[in-house]
Amino acid sequence: MSIPAVARTTHRHLDIEGVRVFYRESLPEREDAPTLLLLHGFPSASHQFRRLIDVLGSRYRLIAPDYPGFGHTEAPPDFAYSFDRLADITEGFVQALGLTRFVVYMFDFGAPVGFRLAERHPEWIAGLIVQNGNAYVEGLSDGARDFVALRPDMPGAEETIRDLLTLKGTRDQYEIGVTDPALIAPDGWTLDQHFLDLPGRREAQVALAFDYHSNVERYDRWQTWLRRHTPPALIVWGSNDPFFPEPGARAFLRDLPEAELHLFDTGHFALEEFLPEMAPLIAGFLDRIHDAR
Repeated sequence: MSIPAVARTTHRHLDIEGVRVFYRESLPEREDAPTLLLLHGFPSASHQFRRLIDVLGSRYRLIAPDYPGFGHTEAPPDFAYSFDRLADITEGFVQALGLTRFVVYMFDFGAPVGFRLAERHPEWIAGLIVQNGNAYVEGLSDGARDFVALRPDMPGAEETIRDLLTLKGTRDQYEIGVTDPALIAPDGWTLDQHFLDLPGRREAQVALAFDYHSNVERYDRWQTWLRRHTPPALIVWGSNDPFFPEPGARAFLRDLPEAELHLFDTGHFALEEFLPEMAPLIAGFLDRIHDAR
């Protein structure tokens, strides 16, 4: 009986501007394997990609860092949390690894981090895989718009953000909109909550939440970047996402009409329920990028 190859994965830290960035990296079987940079979302970390790395990491070089304020990455107490700073550290991480050309997987917070990298270094981007990573106003639900509008001087604003950082808030992000909750392992939200409960982590998330409007304000710039550079793109999206609904996925086709779009009947963390369907799409996309070099 033939057993599918499961990737070997290393787990390391890199020091970037005083931040100890934790990352996972698969060890593919061939030296020229395509590279996929996996940018995680809120409130998760690189561990959200563990199953994808197991499935695809023997054929491709998959690299998944934790941002400051997430997962196993260690940031100094005076680190100023903003999306620009998350991008700064991720940019330094990419440079420290010597990556010069790769596909970016952008999920949730990974979109504002990834698009900032793309703006700074368009030569790095061989292609985009976008999974519930929004870049369009129509991709914001009413609840997301209300959240983006929160400001530190608004009564009750911080309490609203902190309510999302509870175990119920974290679990809901995994389970709302899914087809079969039994397919969603509890490990994801349990591990996410462990990291959210570490000292200083809630304060980091509050700061990032108040900075989220900076991403919406860049949407026009990111759409212009897409039209100018026309990267190959695979859009895979959980249609029942309570934050970034289906119109946000379809909107990418305005600027990238050749993009490949696949919608799944699930919620925000689409990989949790539909990994068996999404992994072959990702593999096929990476192979096409590699063959077109």
